Amino acid sequence: MPQLARIKLTSTNLNNLEQVCKEIKEITEKTGIKVRGPLPLPTKRLRVVTRKAPSGQGTHTFDKWEMRIHRRLIDLDADDRTMRQLMRLRVPDDVFIEVNLSAK
Repeated sequence: MPQLARIKLTSTNLNNLEQVCKEIKEITEKTGIKVRGPLPLPTKRLRVVTRKAPSGQGTHTFDKWEMRIHRRLIDLDADDRTMRQLMRLRVPDDVFIEVNLSAK
């Protein structure tokens, strides 16, 4: 029974995320399996607005901080050889990977 693997990658560092996607794509090209993606999912923006002045006196000035969370989705046909190579892949600390296996 053929299986489908859905890989969801999440990171705050876009360069590291793109590098991991490129390495996964290279592995799938070497093994010759069908791959769809990486599909960019919408970027989450977490915003925090804080007052610059610790007291309530003076002008009202604010600092605006933002953290962006980038996500990619890759679908591929899962076989033993490819999945073993993907598990050996070196992944930076700030890139999170979620793999779901399902029947076609």
